[in-house]
Amino acid sequence: MRAALFAILLAVTTAACATAAPRGRVYLRVGPPAPIVETRIVSPGPGFVWVPGFYRPERGAYVWVPGRWDRPPRARAVWVPARWVRDRRGWYVVEGHWR
Repeated sequence: MRAALFAILLAVTTAACATAAPRGRVYLRVGPPAPIVETRIVSPGPGFVWVPGFYRPERGAYVWVPGRWDRPPRARAVWVPARWVRDRRGWYVVEGHWR
């Protein structure tokens, strides 16, 4: 019984911390933790670019997405890392992308 009450309390608290917004943004009221310092493994080959890890919102919490090696989609493409933005509704992530 006590575990069930704890689970309900946790679910309600988590739901209160995240709000959905137009255009698929998920807002969190508390800013993201410091990024995890990752150890890069050796590149799988020439032409690969390191894409750093980032925190993604999931069910009202921050979940770390580990970094990876990736091939650019075209010559001279540059990886723009993910970043967190704060506005009047809270914090939301702009995911990384190729430019």
